[in-house]
Amino acid sequence: MSAAGDGASKGSIRVDRLLVYLRFARTRSAAQGLIDTHALRRNRKHVLRGSEQARIGDVLTLALGGGVRVIELLALPERRGSPAQAASHYREVDSGGLDRMGQNTIGASPPTSGVLSGDPEDFS
Repeated sequence: MSAAGDGASKGSIRVDRLLVYLRFARTRSAAQGLIDTHALRRNRKHVLRGSEQARIGDVLTLALGGGVRVIELLALPERRGSPAQAASHYREVDSGGLDRMGQNTIGASPPTSGVLSGDPEDFS
């Protein structure tokens, strides 16, 4: 039987508890620190409170350790488990369009003939 405050049975869970269960934070206080520093987004919107509810299908964006991780929730965990159990509840969303700091990449197109490259000899 689940506890009355258990969100997993209702199809949602507090986002601060979720971060602990998925092993992105060691404690709910640490999870709240991520939220307070705006290091967490849920479905592209900043999470403002630890009590916000996360549901299956939500996409979380976490700024952790100098990088950005984008995950999609596949299932809601009932408790904190091993790293393998935690990883089974989400999948990494392809972040191929992001550089290492999590910004959208803007690739320079290769120079074409007749276009100045910025070299001094091109201006003569």
